[in-house]
Amino acid sequence: MSNYVFAYHGGKTPRSPEEGAKYVAKWKAWVCGLGHVVVNPGMPLGKSKTLSSSGISDGGGPNPLSGFSILKADSMNAALEMAKGCPHLEHGTIEIAEVKEV
Repeated sequence: MSNYVFAYHGGKTPRSPEEGAKYVAKWKAWVCGLGHVVVNPGMPLGKSKTLSSSGISDGGGPNPLSGFSILKADSMNAALEMAKGCPHLEHGTIEIAEVKEV
């Protein structure tokens, strides 16, 4: 099994504490349902800055990173299948990449 980074992009600020709690409950249910494959459940991220050779820019570009998780899977296809159940897809996208051992 390899580790895969699930990079969450997009999202929205909940309109109320109740809406936020409902989303968090869905997300926790998804993560708990994955069981032993969860290496690091991750967490949401704040606003980012991007550093390049030409300087620093605010906001993370047109599709900013909003969170991450690290999961174990037998293959990229297996990781994609796991991601299909993630509630983040209700309002954003998930980029998945295999962690390469060096």
